[in-house]
Amino acid sequence: MSVDFVLDRNLERSGSYVVAALRLFARYGEAEAIVAGGRRLTYAELRAQVLDLAATLQDRGVGPGTGVLVLAGNTIELPALQLALHLVGARTMWIAPIAGRREIEAFARLSEADVFVYDARTKAVVGERLAVSLAVPVHCLGAGGLGPDLLAPPATAFEPEYGELTPATCLQTSGTTGEPKLVHHRQAFYEQILTLAADYLAAGLPVLRHLSHSPMAFASGQITSFFNLFIGGVLFLEDDWDPGRALATIERERINSTYVSPPLLYQLLDHPDLPTTDVSSLFMLNVGAGPAAPSRLRQAIERFGPVLRIVYGLSEVIVVTAQPGLTEDPEHPERLRSSGTPYGDVRVEIRSPDGAPVAAGQTGEIYATSRLRFAGYWGRPDLTEQAIVDDWVRTGDLGYLDSDGYLYVVDRVQDTIVTGSSNWNVYCRPIEDLLQSHPGVRAAAVIGVPDEAFGEVPHAYVVRYDGAVVTAGELQTLVRNEFNEMWTPREIEFLDDLPLTSAHKIDKVALRSRHEAKPA
Repeated sequence: MSVDFVLDRNLERSGSYVVAALRLFARYGEAEAIVAGGRRLTYAELRAQVLDLAATLQDRGVGPGTGVLVLAGNTIELPALQLALHLVGARTMWIAPIAGRREIEAFARLSEADVFVYDARTKAVVGERLAVSLAVPVHCLGAGGLGPDLLAPPATAFEPEYGELTPATCLQTSGTTGEPKLVHHRQAFYEQILTLAADYLAAGLPVLRHLSHSPMAFASGQITSFFNLFIGGVLFLEDDWDPGRALATIERERINSTYVSPPLLYQLLDHPDLPTTDVSSLFMLNVGAGPAAPSRLRQAIERFGPVLRIVYGLSEVIVVTAQPGLTEDPEHPERLRSSGTPYGDVRVEIRSPDGAPVAAGQTGEIYATSRLRFAGYWGRPDLTEQAIVDDWVRTGDLGYLDSDGYLYVVDRVQDTIVTGSSNWNVYCRPIEDLLQSHPGVRAAAVIGVPDEAFGEVPHAYVVRYDGAVVTAGELQTLVRNEFNEMWTPREIEFLDDLPLTSAHKIDKVALRSRHEAKPA
């Protein structure tokens, strides 16, 4: 009887989803699994890495219920570290290394960590500062840090714990409010990813070669990484975003799947290397984390073909709807603005302010539920109570469903501009889409700003294409003719670029702060 067989039988008793993942990795064997930082890892090596890390963690006292805070970039060891921590029953908490120092410290305080792990090779300065402030046991990825190296060969073999394990993950989010929160996902989240992977394989779809720039600290990074590994794909991890490098990687590695936010899609479309880059390998170009302007989606369809997949979700319910194979449909031209139909086991309802479902075509708050939904905000039962109502997640987004079940996201509830003597609702997204339809406009963002006469009025920030001649008056006339005076931005400011959050979304908190700082 083989050692692996005995190990697998013992692992079965642990109750962890990682058991199924390890079984898949054994099946995929010598196929390539992860490529990052100039290194390439097979599934057999990935499986061995998970078990070695689990043995080391176990030997150092990390086990069921241990809260482990992790600060690291998109290195090749990160998927194995997550699986190993869950295999021993730990709760993982991830901090995005691309966040600012104050944001990192705020998330660390929320985490209630028992142990801190940081990458001593690439995050030494931030990691050491945080290690000192946390005053908990420290371990490192790589030698030379303030704690022992987790990547050193284990002293003993891994011994599975028996009984019910409850691995969990807390992921960083601040949404559009700027308030740090840790989104708590339980094992059901990963079990559902396994189910979605099995459905994908059963459908006979292509094995993916997925390029990921999403940190493990975000739900988008978790689901894209593990979905691709569970289907036996090749996961290409890059630690930061560069549109030129991304295009080069797509061509060189024959990437057929990637995920970008709308601002990053625009950077690809506007990059001078795009016309000469071979992107014919793309099967699925996922676009999410915010609304994309139909004018830019038309450009993307023309350049990339029918490979765009619009995804709508949030950290709390990572994928709510999807619209794959996006094309211009003459019978339904409005669907370029749609986020698609519910994904997997997701159910969606549109509700009025009093919580009652509304009819198709009526705008209200979007509610969603799924096995992918979160358990709550770690350490914030007050926010959890507001966000989860009878097992449904309040997304904080406004939208409507058409008669065919397609979802249209109109705006954030908090971004709705209430203006005029009759308290008229003005939504930012339609204005942004219209501004970006102008041939001289590369990007646009709209916020509501205080006004003595009307309460609030729209205020626009616009990025012009290099060399484009576009005036504020011209854009205001465009909006006035399409909508009316209420929807017309009272002021339009031109910027070189729009500020982005660490998740590559337009940072409207920063834009509001910018406006508040303007001299009266």
